[in-house]
Amino acid sequence: MQRLILMRHGKAERATAGGEDFERALEPRGRRDAALVAEALRVAGAVPDTVLVSPALRTAQTWEAVSAIFPEARGRRIPALYHAPAERIAELVEQETAAGAGTLMVIGHNPGLHMLTLDLLRQGAAPPSLMAAVGARFPTSTAAVFGVDAAGRPAYEGLFLAKDHGGGGGE
Repeated sequence: MQRLILMRHGKAERATAGGEDFERALEPRGRRDAALVAEALRVAGAVPDTVLVSPALRTAQTWEAVSAIFPEARGRRIPALYHAPAERIAELVEQETAAGAGTLMVIGHNPGLHMLTLDLLRQGAAPPSLMAAVGARFPTSTAAVFGVDAAGRPAYEGLFLAKDHGGGGGE
């Protein structure tokens, strides 16, 4: 793998009529923000070949919004991504790396994505100011991008927040 993109789903409704977390849909702002961040990624040259997507409705809808920007990317729903901890997400990334993924995107949930982002920043010896900024929050529709060298070491390439690209940003 040459690059890893970790993206949190877009802003979702607070609750469904049945109270099911799994079925929470994106709000219109969530769709717009996800597409804005995907476009910013495309402009920056961070274009995925493969996308692993949690099966929750809000992540599937985020992938739907993102896939319009990345029409060549191959998306797959991965049940194990639903509310996965950082360690499980890292295992899934390793499996894709072994399968030969070039640029891999993961669309999932906090806190797992946020914690994995912080772990990768630590591994890449990120400066304290960046650690503090990312540690403070990882809002909806945020994407963290890492280059990965031949030895599997991550190198921070960028953090894409919806609010920095004309979107709403959020929690």
